[in-house]
Amino acid sequence: MKRKLVGGLLTALAVCLAPGWGEAKAGEGAQILALCEAEDAVFSGNVHKEASVEGYSGEGYAAGFSGDEDSCTFTVSVPEDGFYDLNFVSAAVGGYKENYILVDGGSAGVVCAEDPAFADSVLTRVYLEAGEHQIALAKFWGWILLDRLEITKAEELSDAMYEVSAELTDPKATEGAKRLMGFLADQYGKKILSGQYSSQGQYGKEFTVINRETGKYPAILGLDFIEYSPSRVANGSTPKTTDYAIDFWERGGIVTFCWHWNPPEKYFTREWWRAFYTDSTNIDLAAILDGRDEEGYQLLMEDIDAIAKQLQILQEAGVPVLWRPLHEASGGWFWWGASGPEAYKELYVLLYDKLTNEYGLHNLIWVWNGQNADWYPGDEYVDIIGEDLYPGEHVYAAQTDKYLEASHYTDAAKMVVMSENGCVFDPDLAVRDGAMWGFFCTWEGEFVAKNTAIYAYSEQYTEADMLRKAYESDTVLTLEELPDLRTYPIRDESAGD
Repeated sequence: MKRKLVGGLLTALAVCLAPGWGEAKAGEGAQILALCEAEDAVFSGNVHKEASVEGYSGEGYAAGFSGDEDSCTFTVSVPEDGFYDLNFVSAAVGGYKENYILVDGGSAGVVCAEDPAFADSVLTRVYLEAGEHQIALAKFWGWILLDRLEITKAEELSDAMYEVSAELTDPKATEGAKRLMGFLADQYGKKILSGQYSSQGQYGKEFTVINRETGKYPAILGLDFIEYSPSRVANGSTPKTTDYAIDFWERGGIVTFCWHWNPPEKYFTREWWRAFYTDSTNIDLAAILDGRDEEGYQLLMEDIDAIAKQLQILQEAGVPVLWRPLHEASGGWFWWGASGPEAYKELYVLLYDKLTNEYGLHNLIWVWNGQNADWYPGDEYVDIIGEDLYPGEHVYAAQTDKYLEASHYTDAAKMVVMSENGCVFDPDLAVRDGAMWGFFCTWEGEFVAKNTAIYAYSEQYTEADMLRKAYESDTVLTLEELPDLRTYPIRDESAGD
């Protein structure tokens, strides 16, 4: 084991510092406080040392991340409490990969690798207390070559990042949409709204078990237009989520909708009820949009017409909607993302134009959820940026790295929200780390309620104590704490608010 103290950081189980390390990193200005070579770290599972791929530093790199027990662990010691950036210099094998980062056994986030050559893969603003820590890269997707860990001091965050405009992209936005957006913008950086998906609405099992555990209800109800897709209606679906949305708004709550868009039936390759997945359809979005599949274009327009009718009902009822269509596109697991970013962006803009200009739907606050900067359709089509995060079980970190990444998808001042989540994060960590998500909205089912006939809380993802801590926190707003959004003041953006 080699040890060397440099810049106040002690690295252990690592080869530290070739000449010049510890100075500013070229082109970035950040001082590398420690460099830890992966080949001298502790391996588990299939991980082993290799040196056949060129471009590594030191004497080799760690390879073999292929099984669930595979990891590479570094031991470091920091002299003071603070935020640090962890750069896992690595190469991807066979395309884009993501892997877990653990600090002292707890999840700190995910790092991404895409370049087949050794390149930076940074997890930003990891909070470390003074003393020794075990920092591990553990297999999620696996299939990377890990060269080294570089540790630098993280940049300070400015409160200016929470200064967002309440002006909506739709110049004809309804007063209700303006009031809701104004409230969200006023709270941003100060409070985090609680949210919960429940396909049965506010009286479904998710809301019921949350109230039993905490005595409170979520401020936001998450719903899905999936069952209004014509191909599902044709197979017997009898949706009611539009009614549930109106009921919750009348109770004083906020409504968000996604749409797991079941495509037209002619494109099914597997069961009808899972046709929104890429692996269950042969739909070619690029061909539809460039004119090679004219019938497909017409069928998609008919699908949009069906959803527009539901949004019209909500507009007539005075319900503003946090509207999150075409979500998680960059992952590729849904058909609307399977043809790449250009086709996706074209569909997104088409949907925006059709709903806003053709149907006159001005009650929509557009929440973009493409989850990658290359998929961003443009500031004129996005009111809020959303990230969907499922880090595992009992992971209460605020996912600061993803929050900061999302805040840099555009130079415009856009609010960032956790539009879906598995675990409910610790609000104290969000405040400490500067990851003040505008809201969270936990997915339904096992993420909060057991899959039983009797409504019972499930601790599989969020333990009851953490759920209560979140809902009782002064930082988190619940349904009971919302103002009357029908009369909330409309922001005068010309006054510089």
